[in-house]
Amino acid sequence: MHPQGQHPGPGKVIEPMPATDDEIREKYLERAIRELNLLTRDIQACDRCPRGSLMPVLGSGHPQADIMMLKYAPKPAEIAEGVAFYGRSGSALMKSLRRLQIDPLAVYGTLFVKCPVADTSLADPACLQRVAEEIAIVAPKIIVTMGEDALYCLDELMLPLAHPLEPLLGEIQQLTPQIAVLHVPNIDQALDDERSKRAFWASFRLLGDWYADLPPW
Repeated sequence: MHPQGQHPGPGKVIEPMPATDDEIREKYLERAIRELNLLTRDIQACDRCPRGSLMPVLGSGHPQADIMMLKYAPKPAEIAEGVAFYGRSGSALMKSLRRLQIDPLAVYGTLFVKCPVADTSLADPACLQRVAEEIAIVAPKIIVTMGEDALYCLDELMLPLAHPLEPLLGEIQQLTPQIAVLHVPNIDQALDDERSKRAFWASFRLLGDWYADLPPW
């Protein structure tokens, strides 16, 4: 209440609620970008892993992708650029995505071991847990685990309402009520052997069927 004849002082400016679906999606995207930027700064400032003067290898792709590609550790090309899935694995994935008619803008890729350590066992467990933060921010509909190390680490994150995962190649499992998992062989190993390459494709192509069945919104 205000005394008669006295006008209220300036109050807090309340922004109008988004009016359309596009505006709502834009707000969620802005928040995801902001949160990923904060996570990036935290990772770059982290000194838990003995990486020396080298920078960590960061995730890349759409901040609200439907699909998250997840490997365990980086290769030299990824370490040199500081970007996950840079180099041969990234090029091979792009070709596979085009073959399956999957929009690359629907994909985000990241790693468990983000620091270029000499031995992956030197990676601090708390740093591996940062993938849980990426999953929470990006909120993918499906995670593609590449290799058993990535699958087991994802299982050990113990995400809310998560079900145990099995190393079943080429099968889609339900991780949480909102997130599925497709397990495929390690793409880095598949690039140097024709038999391994065929095994990777046999598992990975199921992602095309899953993507084609997504609702158009």
